[in-house]
Amino acid sequence: MRKFIFTMATLFLAAGISCQQAAGQQLTLKKQFIEQQVKDAITQYKVLQKQVPDGKFPRTYTAATDVIEGAGSNSWISGFYPGTLLYLYEFSQDKSLLVEAQKKLDLLEKEKNNKGTHDLGFMLYCSFGNAYRLTGDERYKNILLTGAGSLITRYNPTVGCIKSWDHNGDKWKFPVIIDNMMNLEYLEWASKVSGDKKYKDIASTHANTTLKNHFRPDYSSYHVIDYDPETGNVLHKQTHQGAADTSAWARGQAWGLYGFTMMYRLTKDKVYLDQAGHIAEFILHNPNLPADKIPFWDFDAPGIPNTYRDASSGAIIASALLELSQYVDASKSTTYLGAAETMIKSLSAAPYKATIGSNGGFILQHSVGHLPGNSEIDVPLSYADYYYVEALTRYQRMLEGKNIIL
Repeated sequence: MRKFIFTMATLFLAAGISCQQAAGQQLTLKKQFIEQQVKDAITQYKVLQKQVPDGKFPRTYTAATDVIEGAGSNSWISGFYPGTLLYLYEFSQDKSLLVEAQKKLDLLEKEKNNKGTHDLGFMLYCSFGNAYRLTGDERYKNILLTGAGSLITRYNPTVGCIKSWDHNGDKWKFPVIIDNMMNLEYLEWASKVSGDKKYKDIASTHANTTLKNHFRPDYSSYHVIDYDPETGNVLHKQTHQGAADTSAWARGQAWGLYGFTMMYRLTKDKVYLDQAGHIAEFILHNPNLPADKIPFWDFDAPGIPNTYRDASSGAIIASALLELSQYVDASKSTTYLGAAETMIKSLSAAPYKATIGSNGGFILQHSVGHLPGNSEIDVPLSYADYYYVEALTRYQRMLEGKNIIL
């Protein structure tokens, strides 16, 4: 996600020292390799662009029917396609990518008033956040601020969290999912831009409540924590998309890693850095993490190793580890950077990277959306592409000696 913050990395740059030099990092992926992956991604998204249904956002692709499955603007995934286009435009300055992104942003704008979802960080910040960063258009800033106001209507101060879902009311009273950590950068941005600290306060309180209740002693995360909205007490610790209530759903671990790394950058609270480090250690030292470091859909999935991988989790983790490598000592930095490089290399080759012109135009194959719900199993997904391109963009900036946080 986009960042408007003065960091220690910026201080190093001001002194003429690159981020990777400051951290003592040795980058192993070559500039030509990264550039080729981004160029291939642009080629793919021009294929995808021609097939996206009018008025829809691409969600996945069904090879058997050769059909792009679209979603409406109110879907949690709606921001990823325009966000990816904007990353690719930033790399290439190809105006056709910007035009396509803006076309989808026009469809997405009305979601700024949507108070029925917690996913506005994904929907608006990954899209309009990138657009505002790249264009400086004040209209995008105003859309984002309106959306942030909508998002915080879901905050309950007794619980100390933003409510995730309104469905399954017979099962949960106030469900909060680990994915919700990804909203917090949006709220931190809103405080910075508006000067209103309420957004920042909500972000920190939500992060603190999540840290307290979402994690097990081994630093794996539950997917869903259900709270009593009247007392704030925890009612249930469960999963919805993972293998079992006690399992470590891979994308949930990825959201936690990314979210607490980001919260450290935004607050400089070492508690968040420590938590991110613990999550990274759980992931990287898990005996069920394959050698190519692309996780199975759940770290405790039945049938390992004969079950599905999740490229989306690998992409999110890679992007998060690149950032985390900037904030830790040299030894940990080398470990996190090396793991991220392995993930990027794995995702940039078969079987994860699709052949140019195939896969409906999506970049990556072999992701899992919701296996227990029999939904989006072993398919391309728009958010896998988004975080893969983000990881490539961050790595490119490291090669250039720039601050990787955009």
